[in-house]
Amino acid sequence: MPDTTNNPNRKTWLEVAPDSDFPIQNIPFGVFLTRDDVITIGTRIGDYAIDLGALHQLGYFDGIPLTDDIFLQDSLNDFISDGKKTWRLVRNRIGDIFDADNAALRDHKEHRERVIFTLNEIEMQLPVQIGDYTDFYSSIEHATNVGKMFRGEENALMPNWLHVPVGYHGRSSSIIPSGIPIHRPQGQTLPAGADTPVFGPSKRVDFELEMAFITTDANHLGEPIPIEEAEDYIFGVVLFNDWSARDIQKWEYVPLGPFLGKSFASSISPWIVTMDALEPFRVETPKPLKPQLEYLQYTGKKSYDINLEVGITPENGEETIVSRSNFKYMYWNMAQQLTHHTINGCPVNSGDMMGSGTLSGKTPDSYGSMLELSWAGKNPVKLNDGSERTFINDGDTVTMRGHCKNEHVRIGFGEVSSKLLPVFQPKKK
Repeated sequence: MPDTTNNPNRKTWLEVAPDSDFPIQNIPFGVFLTRDDVITIGTRIGDYAIDLGALHQLGYFDGIPLTDDIFLQDSLNDFISDGKKTWRLVRNRIGDIFDADNAALRDHKEHRERVIFTLNEIEMQLPVQIGDYTDFYSSIEHATNVGKMFRGEENALMPNWLHVPVGYHGRSSSIIPSGIPIHRPQGQTLPAGADTPVFGPSKRVDFELEMAFITTDANHLGEPIPIEEAEDYIFGVVLFNDWSARDIQKWEYVPLGPFLGKSFASSISPWIVTMDALEPFRVETPKPLKPQLEYLQYTGKKSYDINLEVGITPENGEETIVSRSNFKYMYWNMAQQLTHHTINGCPVNSGDMMGSGTLSGKTPDSYGSMLELSWAGKNPVKLNDGSERTFINDGDTVTMRGHCKNEHVRIGFGEVSSKLLPVFQPKKK
């Protein structure tokens, strides 16, 4: 089934700004609450949200094998389970419906009013019900920086890092969509010079600039996914802020790894950009520094040129961009991550999410966390208002954005933005 939506010359009858993240070549998928308090699955073109449930009920997807209620749900899980052929058929059809030369919906006022919403008429929801969430550690620059801080220059990378995509199983219940504020977490920490831990608010709340991919039903228990098939089971990608409490994490992570320092909140962008939309932006993955085992070896371009940035906005202040990075810096690519995840027979389901790990580049302005930008608090980051940050303050809003761009088209993800609130205070009875 060819992909017809990526035609860079295609225009739409909807008004779309030239620098929009969501031209007709994108066609992402998400879930939103409409002005009538109805939850539906939709897509976005420009600054318009499109109700796919209404489109389906009106017959615009005739000829595509879809159940009647496939878009009348509060998550994309069932649609994702239908597989790559169906995703592409639906995406192609949406492109046809909104093509500048197609008058069927364009000239039908009653249908347009049922199908099309402005962004201020909707409320975005979490796009998938995430059953399982795995976070990888796949940027060599990030892993090296963190290793230098805690183990020194000579032991920056652990012995296994260049041989295996390192990851851990995270907590899916605290993954939230953009726009929902989070509270500063509390937990145990070990103050400098102390030998006994204390309990209290984290003093080192940090962002992690990541992306995450969403899978479909991929395999049965015991069945590994070969690397040449792995991309067929990836539905799409979102921006991902994997919030971290560095002081809690440092005390707890030996010997079993991240726990409460990570599980208090993780924020994702609400629109899932499909792998088909990203196809024109494929690039080479960084060359392996050591030979990789056969099951992780691949052919072709497996990474993507996605420009990323992070901004910090103090309460009642202006935003400062503190980092500019790129998804292409990831040492272990998505196909390798998914293949390794299943090599032991672990089953992967529709709606599962895999985080990239912090995406840092080679230069200090491309580091993907405050831990690196401030070098564990030693080098404060100056904001536009003159204030300084070593980590995130209460009242700060962290916003991440991402887009791909070539000479023909720009494909973007919108943003993931969340405000850090003080420690949660229970209401007095």
